[in-house]
Amino acid sequence: MKLTWIDLNTWILELSGQTLLIDPWLVDPLVFYGLPWLFRACHVIPPRYTPETLPPIDLILIAQGQDDHCHKPTLARLDRSIPLVVCPAAAAVVQDLGFTQVTVLAPGEVHQIGDRLLITAVPGAPTQPGVVENGYLLRDQITGMTLYYEPHLSPPDLAIEYPPDVVLAPVIGQTLPLLGQVIMGPQQSLELVKKLQPRYFVPTSLGTITQSGLLPLLIQSVGTVAEFRELLLAAELQTQLLVPNPGETLELG
Repeated sequence: MKLTWIDLNTWILELSGQTLLIDPWLVDPLVFYGLPWLFRACHVIPPRYTPETLPPIDLILIAQGQDDHCHKPTLARLDRSIPLVVCPAAAAVVQDLGFTQVTVLAPGEVHQIGDRLLITAVPGAPTQPGVVENGYLLRDQITGMTLYYEPHLSPPDLAIEYPPDVVLAPVIGQTLPLLGQVIMGPQQSLELVKKLQPRYFVPTSLGTITQSGLLPLLIQSVGTVAEFRELLLAAELQTQLLVPNPGETLELG
Protein backbone atom coordinates (compact mmCIF):
# COMPACT_ATOMS: atom_id res chain seq x y z
CA MET A 1 0.00 0.00 0.00
CA LYS A 2 1.19 3.50 -0.89
CA LEU A 3 -0.51 6.66 0.35
CA THR A 4 0.32 10.12 -1.02
CA TRP A 5 -0.99 13.23 0.70
CA ILE A 6 -1.88 16.10 -1.63
CA ASP A 7 -3.52 18.57 0.81
CA LEU A 8 -6.50 18.76 3.18
CA ASN A 9 -8.63 15.66 2.39
CA THR A 10 -7.04 14.79 -0.96
CA TRP A 11 -5.01 11.58 -1.19
CA ILE A 12 -3.75 9.13 -3.77
CA LEU A 13 -4.00 5.53 -2.57
CA GLU A 14 -2.26 2.65 -4.34
CA LEU A 15 -3.75 -0.66 -3.25
CA SER A 16 -4.47 -3.99 -4.95
CA GLY A 17 -2.84 -2.81 -8.18
CA GLN A 18 -5.31 0.11 -8.34
CA THR A 19 -4.63 3.85 -8.02
CA LEU A 20 -7.42 5.72 -6.24
CA LEU A 21 -7.90 9.49 -6.01
CA ILE A 22 -9.67 10.35 -2.76
CA ASP A 23 -11.77 13.52 -2.25
CA PRO A 24 -9.92 15.55 -4.89
CA TRP A 25 -9.41 19.30 -4.47
CA LEU A 26 -6.70 20.36 -6.91
CA VAL A 27 -8.09 23.63 -8.31
CA ASP A 28 -8.44 26.96 -6.47
CA PRO A 29 -10.58 28.34 -5.00
CA LEU A 30 -12.62 26.07 -2.75
CA VAL A 31 -15.99 27.73 -2.10
CA PHE A 32 -18.79 26.25 0.00
CA TYR A 33 -22.21 26.19 -1.69
CA GLY A 34 -21.03 28.74 -4.27
CA LEU A 35 -20.99 31.43 -1.54
CA PRO A 36 -17.54 33.06 -1.12
CA TRP A 37 -18.87 35.21 1.74
CA LEU A 38 -19.53 31.99 3.67
CA PHE A 39 -16.26 30.15 3.00
CA ARG A 40 -13.46 30.52 0.49
CA ALA A 41 -10.08 28.76 0.64
CA CYS A 42 -6.96 28.48 -1.50
CA HIS A 43 -3.81 26.39 -1.25
CA VAL A 44 -0.78 28.17 0.18
CA ILE A 45 1.55 25.69 -1.52
CA PRO A 46 0.43 24.63 -5.02
CA PRO A 47 -0.60 20.96 -4.99
CA ARG A 48 1.87 18.42 -6.30
CA TYR A 49 -0.56 17.62 -9.11
CA THR A 50 -3.06 19.46 -11.26
CA PRO A 51 -5.96 17.50 -12.75
CA GLU A 52 -3.93 17.25 -15.96
CA THR A 53 -0.68 16.00 -14.38
CA LEU A 54 -2.10 13.28 -12.14
CA PRO A 55 -0.80 9.75 -12.61
CA PRO A 56 -3.27 7.40 -14.31
CA ILE A 57 -6.26 7.10 -11.95
CA ASP A 58 -8.30 3.89 -11.82
CA LEU A 59 -11.01 5.16 -9.46
CA ILE A 60 -12.17 8.35 -7.74
CA LEU A 61 -13.51 7.86 -4.21
CA ILE A 62 -15.72 10.54 -2.62
CA ALA A 63 -16.79 10.34 1.03
CA GLN A 64 -19.02 13.42 1.35
CA GLY A 65 -21.12 15.76 -0.73
CA GLN A 66 -19.50 18.87 0.78
CA ASP A 67 -17.32 21.01 -1.50
CA ASP A 68 -14.10 20.12 0.32
CA HIS A 69 -14.65 16.48 -0.65
CA CYS A 70 -16.71 16.72 -3.83
CA HIS A 71 -15.06 19.75 -5.49
CA LYS A 72 -16.87 20.47 -8.72
CA PRO A 73 -14.17 22.65 -10.41
CA THR A 74 -11.60 19.88 -9.88
CA LEU A 75 -13.93 17.11 -11.04
CA ALA A 76 -14.84 19.17 -14.12
CA ARG A 77 -11.22 18.89 -15.33
CA LEU A 78 -10.94 15.12 -14.87
CA ASP A 79 -11.59 12.44 -17.47
CA ARG A 80 -15.31 11.59 -17.43
CA SER A 81 -14.55 7.93 -18.15
CA ILE A 82 -12.81 7.42 -14.78
CA PRO A 83 -15.03 5.25 -12.54
CA LEU A 84 -16.24 6.77 -9.29
CA VAL A 85 -17.48 5.38 -5.99
CA VAL A 86 -19.40 8.10 -4.15
CA CYS A 87 -21.71 8.71 -1.23
CA PRO A 88 -25.38 9.45 -2.05
CA ALA A 89 -24.92 13.18 -1.34
CA ALA A 90 -22.27 13.45 -4.09
CA ALA A 91 -24.11 11.42 -6.72
CA ALA A 92 -26.00 14.25 -8.42
CA VAL A 93 -22.88 16.43 -8.69
CA VAL A 94 -20.78 13.84 -10.51
CA GLN A 95 -23.66 12.65 -12.68
CA ASP A 96 -24.47 16.22 -13.73
CA LEU A 97 -20.81 16.65 -14.73
CA GLY A 98 -21.17 13.74 -17.14
CA PHE A 99 -19.23 10.96 -15.44
CA THR A 100 -20.40 7.72 -16.98
CA GLN A 101 -19.34 5.08 -14.43
CA VAL A 102 -20.74 6.10 -11.06
CA THR A 103 -21.33 3.64 -8.23
CA VAL A 104 -23.32 5.11 -5.34
CA LEU A 105 -22.78 3.39 -1.99
CA ALA A 106 -24.83 3.98 1.13
CA PRO A 107 -23.44 2.83 4.48
CA GLY A 108 -23.34 -0.96 4.60
CA GLU A 109 -23.06 -1.40 0.83
CA VAL A 110 -20.08 -3.00 -0.89
CA HIS A 111 -18.38 -2.63 -4.28
CA GLN A 112 -15.61 -4.83 -5.66
CA ILE A 113 -12.93 -3.64 -8.11
CA GLY A 114 -11.41 -6.47 -10.11
CA ASP A 115 -10.74 -9.63 -8.12
CA ARG A 116 -8.88 -7.98 -5.22
CA LEU A 117 -10.11 -4.60 -4.02
CA LEU A 118 -13.21 -4.54 -1.83
CA ILE A 119 -14.72 -1.15 -0.93
CA THR A 120 -17.23 -1.07 1.92
CA ALA A 121 -19.12 2.10 2.82
CA VAL A 122 -19.52 2.50 6.58
CA PRO A 123 -21.50 5.11 8.53
CA GLY A 124 -19.67 8.41 8.64
CA ALA A 125 -20.41 11.88 9.96
CA PRO A 126 -23.84 13.55 10.01
CA THR A 127 -23.18 16.76 8.05
CA GLN A 128 -26.75 18.06 8.05
CA PRO A 129 -30.10 16.88 9.46
CA GLY A 130 -31.01 13.50 8.01
CA VAL A 131 -27.76 13.09 6.06
CA VAL A 132 -25.08 10.63 7.19
CA GLU A 133 -22.02 10.71 4.95
CA ASN A 134 -19.67 7.80 4.25
CA GLY A 135 -16.54 6.44 5.75
CA TYR A 136 -14.85 3.67 3.77
CA LEU A 137 -13.09 0.41 4.43
CA LEU A 138 -10.76 -0.58 1.57
CA ARG A 139 -9.36 -4.11 1.63
CA ASP A 140 -6.99 -6.09 -0.57
CA GLN A 141 -8.65 -9.50 -0.51
CA ILE A 142 -5.42 -11.33 -1.34
CA THR A 143 -2.98 -9.70 1.09
CA GLY A 144 -5.59 -8.65 3.65
CA MET A 145 -4.14 -5.12 3.77
CA THR A 146 -6.96 -2.82 4.90
CA LEU A 147 -7.42 0.96 5.24
CA TYR A 148 -10.21 2.75 7.09
CA TYR A 149 -10.98 6.32 5.96
CA GLU A 150 -13.12 8.81 7.87
CA PRO A 151 -12.55 12.51 7.15
CA HIS A 152 -14.79 14.00 9.86
CA LEU A 153 -16.19 12.10 12.83
CA SER A 154 -16.48 8.36 13.38
CA PRO A 155 -19.72 7.31 15.09
CA PRO A 156 -19.23 6.02 18.66
CA ASP A 157 -20.89 2.72 17.76
CA LEU A 158 -18.76 2.15 14.65
CA ALA A 159 -18.49 -1.54 13.82
CA ILE A 160 -16.41 -2.70 10.86
CA GLU A 161 -15.91 -6.18 9.50
CA TYR A 162 -12.13 -6.18 9.08
CA PRO A 163 -9.58 -4.70 11.49
CA PRO A 164 -7.67 -2.03 9.54
CA ASP A 165 -3.90 -1.87 9.18
CA VAL A 166 -4.15 1.86 8.46
CA VAL A 167 -6.54 4.48 9.82
CA LEU A 168 -6.81 7.71 7.82
CA ALA A 169 -8.72 10.19 10.02
CA PRO A 170 -8.45 13.65 11.60
CA VAL A 171 -6.64 14.48 14.83
CA ILE A 172 -7.33 18.24 14.94
CA GLY A 173 -10.98 18.75 15.74
CA GLN A 174 -13.41 21.49 14.79
CA THR A 175 -16.49 22.76 16.59
CA LEU A 176 -19.24 25.07 15.36
CA PRO A 177 -21.89 26.99 17.30
CA LEU A 178 -25.13 24.99 17.65
CA LEU A 179 -23.66 22.00 15.81
CA GLY A 180 -20.95 21.15 18.34
CA GLN A 181 -18.02 18.99 17.27
CA VAL A 182 -18.02 18.28 13.53
CA ILE A 183 -14.48 16.90 13.16
CA MET A 184 -12.84 14.60 15.69
CA GLY A 185 -9.99 15.88 17.84
CA PRO A 186 -7.15 14.15 19.69
CA GLN A 187 -9.26 12.44 22.35
CA GLN A 188 -11.79 10.98 19.90
CA SER A 189 -8.96 9.89 17.61
CA LEU A 190 -7.29 8.11 20.53
CA GLU A 191 -10.53 6.27 21.32
CA LEU A 192 -10.72 5.24 17.66
CA VAL A 193 -7.19 3.84 17.84
CA LYS A 194 -8.03 1.92 21.01
CA LYS A 195 -11.06 0.41 19.29
CA LEU A 196 -9.47 -0.48 15.94
CA GLN A 197 -5.84 -1.15 16.98
CA PRO A 198 -4.30 -0.22 13.59
CA ARG A 199 -0.61 -0.55 12.78
CA TYR A 200 -0.54 2.99 11.40
CA PHE A 201 -2.53 6.17 11.98
CA VAL A 202 -2.25 8.86 9.29
CA PRO A 203 -3.93 12.24 9.98
CA THR A 204 -6.16 13.79 7.34
CA SER A 205 -8.02 17.12 7.15
CA LEU A 206 -4.75 18.99 7.71
CA GLY A 207 -3.44 21.55 5.26
CA THR A 208 -1.75 24.85 4.56
CA ILE A 209 -4.61 26.93 3.20
CA THR A 210 -5.81 30.52 3.32
CA GLN A 211 -9.41 30.97 4.44
CA SER A 212 -11.90 33.81 4.34
CA GLY A 213 -15.61 34.27 4.93
CA LEU A 214 -18.00 33.89 7.84
CA LEU A 215 -17.45 30.19 8.56
CA PRO A 216 -13.75 30.43 9.55
CA LEU A 217 -14.73 33.05 12.14
CA LEU A 218 -17.10 30.57 13.78
CA ILE A 219 -14.91 27.46 13.67
CA GLN A 220 -12.93 26.60 16.78
CA SER A 221 -10.03 24.16 16.54
CA VAL A 222 -9.61 21.37 19.08
CA GLY A 223 -6.14 20.00 19.79
CA THR A 224 -2.97 19.55 17.75
CA VAL A 225 -1.01 16.76 16.12
CA ALA A 226 1.54 17.03 18.94
CA GLU A 227 -1.20 16.57 21.54
CA PHE A 228 -2.44 13.44 19.79
CA ARG A 229 1.11 12.09 19.60
CA GLU A 230 1.48 12.57 23.37
CA LEU A 231 -1.84 10.83 24.06
CA LEU A 232 -0.80 7.92 21.86
CA LEU A 233 2.51 7.54 23.69
CA ALA A 234 0.89 7.83 27.11
CA ALA A 235 -1.59 5.09 26.22
CA GLU A 236 1.33 2.77 25.35
CA LEU A 237 -0.35 1.64 22.15
CA GLN A 238 1.57 -0.03 19.33
CA THR A 239 0.05 2.18 16.63
CA GLN A 240 2.60 4.27 14.73
CA LEU A 241 1.66 7.88 13.90
CA LEU A 242 2.80 8.94 10.43
CA VAL A 243 2.45 12.59 9.36
CA PRO A 244 3.49 13.12 5.72
CA ASN A 245 4.34 16.45 4.15
CA PRO A 246 2.23 17.66 1.20
CA GLY A 247 3.19 15.60 -1.84
CA GLU A 248 4.97 12.94 0.24
CA THR A 249 4.29 9.23 -0.34
CA LEU A 250 4.12 6.75 2.54
CA GLU A 251 4.91 3.10 1.83
CA LEU A 252 2.86 1.01 4.24
CA GLY A 253 3.45 -2.72 4.23
